[in-house]
Amino acid sequence: MRFDSDIKEVKGIGEKTAEPFRRLGINTVEDLIGYYPRIYEKFEIRTAVRDVIEGERNAVEGRIVGSPKVMRFKNKTFVNTYIRDRNGDPMEIRFYNMPYIAKTLKNDSIYVFRGFVRRKGAAVVMNQPRMYKSAEYDLIEGTIGPIYSVTKDVTSAKIAKSVSQVLSLTDRIDDYLTDEELDKYEFCSLPKAMKAIHIPKDEQELYRARRRLVFEEFLSFYHMIRSDEKTGVRRPDPEPFFEVSECNRLKESLPFKLTGAQERTIGEIFNDMTGGFLMNRLVQGDVGSGKTIVALEALLMCAANGCQGALMAPTEVLAVQHFETIKGMCDKYGLCIKPVLLTGKMPAKAKREALAAIKNGEANVCIGTHALFQEAVEFSKLKLVITDEQHRFGVNQREELMKKGVDPHILVMSATPIPRTLALIVYGNVDISVIDELPKNRLPILNCVVDSSYKDKMYSFMTKQIAEGHQVYVICPMIDESEQDNFNLINVGDAAEEIKERLGDSVRVGILHGKMKGDEKTRIMGQFKDGNLDILVSTTVIEVGVDVPNATVMVILNAERFGLSQLHQLRGRVGRGDAQSYCILMSDAKNEAAIKRLKVLNETNDGFEIARKDMQQRGPGDLSGVRQSGELSFGLGDVAEDSDICLLVTDLYEILRKRIGHMKVGKIDFRTI
Repeated sequence: MRFDSDIKEVKGIGEKTAEPFRRLGINTVEDLIGYYPRIYEKFEIRTAVRDVIEGERNAVEGRIVGSPKVMRFKNKTFVNTYIRDRNGDPMEIRFYNMPYIAKTLKNDSIYVFRGFVRRKGAAVVMNQPRMYKSAEYDLIEGTIGPIYSVTKDVTSAKIAKSVSQVLSLTDRIDDYLTDEELDKYEFCSLPKAMKAIHIPKDEQELYRARRRLVFEEFLSFYHMIRSDEKTGVRRPDPEPFFEVSECNRLKESLPFKLTGAQERTIGEIFNDMTGGFLMNRLVQGDVGSGKTIVALEALLMCAANGCQGALMAPTEVLAVQHFETIKGMCDKYGLCIKPVLLTGKMPAKAKREALAAIKNGEANVCIGTHALFQEAVEFSKLKLVITDEQHRFGVNQREELMKKGVDPHILVMSATPIPRTLALIVYGNVDISVIDELPKNRLPILNCVVDSSYKDKMYSFMTKQIAEGHQVYVICPMIDESEQDNFNLINVGDAAEEIKERLGDSVRVGILHGKMKGDEKTRIMGQFKDGNLDILVSTTVIEVGVDVPNATVMVILNAERFGLSQLHQLRGRVGRGDAQSYCILMSDAKNEAAIKRLKVLNETNDGFEIARKDMQQRGPGDLSGVRQSGELSFGLGDVAEDSDICLLVTDLYEILRKRIGHMKVGKIDFRTI
């Protein structure tokens, strides 16, 4: 078997079984080895009841005492039983919506129960644990197991089994780094890394394996940039734009004055578009810095010159918001822009009409999701491509949209604050504009980090803000209780129920999450934006770009479950109007690292400082998982998180190019240099 062998050649995968693998993008053995786990599961060493750590997953072996009790409350089923560990200490076990489990919980049976615990006075309770027979847990205790993203008809266990059968192929790979270099940079050898990313011996091995494979990704990407003949060369624009009065008229008509940073950025963009060379510019600005009006000015310049512009957003919610904002401003100020919306979940008739308007040029600004670069989309004269939050799109996706035009200007926007040197590496040889000012009417967001004992005060504060005419976001880490075995986490449904019970029927509460259909998400978000909902209980689907100036309170439950940058993005959904805004980070975490991370948010609203702290605090014990390729530019790597590796690639590139010479390493063919 070889790396390029078809997936059907792997033992246990036949013609029929291969189809679900192909739906995951796994067509060859190389694809299978490169399909990294989504997260990892650490099987803890068994502990006594008296030694369990609240808020963390524990494994406790115990003997069931008595018969389980089955109860029902509010359409939910609860199964309760008790165990005693080897010291005779008791622990309560609770299962939710699993009435059948009562038959398994037989008196005097011994199991290992694995889950999260809570202390209630002297009592210890474990919610929704997984159960293992003692001999079964002996085999996995202390190990780390991979969990893969799956599709219908293929399980994570099936992927893991298939991967294990082909990992020996990696022994054929020669490493090009020396043992000294591997130690210096905390890398595994390449063959070992490709094995350990799937079957790590421990956290340290996983850490070194991930670092090595991130290095390979960044090296491949940097090689692509350096090998591209167009890189570093400013490409002439055969039809440069002319300056137009409409752009100045829009600025003068706005009810607010643009910041100096916005004015400077717009000037840089206009110089690019009229200067005789094609624009390739990154606009980087923290949340709330006003990137949308900058994009609108660029689109207006394009439309006024008789061409089409496209604005691609990473989510349907954000695409719809951009469309409504731009259309509203066009109608209000009489702009020459004729926008059209195109998303994958639009009704067939609306989609046909949008495609026709794009093709015949009737629509000179096209706003949408990844649907914009699909084959059916034909532009009349696409001359400007803008991608918003562009780090959420893969390199191929951006290139497909660019191919829809003939020598288009490229403008990318990102609220992800990364150092300038890293931005140059990630986005290639681009010009960079930084919007480093917030609008003058924006008051700094006031933050607090509290535990659940603060709930009564929090609800009183929310009630007061709503009474003053403002709105509230409440963010949860889970959609519903069936997602995982951690019942310390608050889900959207339960949070909404509790809010209604606490605040009464007069408060209008809506729910938003990623499993809802596109039109339903748009409807709910529209209700909140129009002021017809007081509280929106949501997952992180609202993280990027959603703009509701009347929302003044952001409550994030189980805040320890989110990364610093993500928390900062969520916080950026408030503080977008004239009123004072607040962010309440609620967490019962006892973990010192989690508490330290949340304190950073409490101390600063500066996205660049937060990103720097985030990088400092990450370490080898982080088992939060690795990214699959698709929406993001890299499968494993993260530019901010792995900044040291990113810079290392640039330092070593010329040395490795000469050392490797004629070799092909992974997907990097150095023979092309």
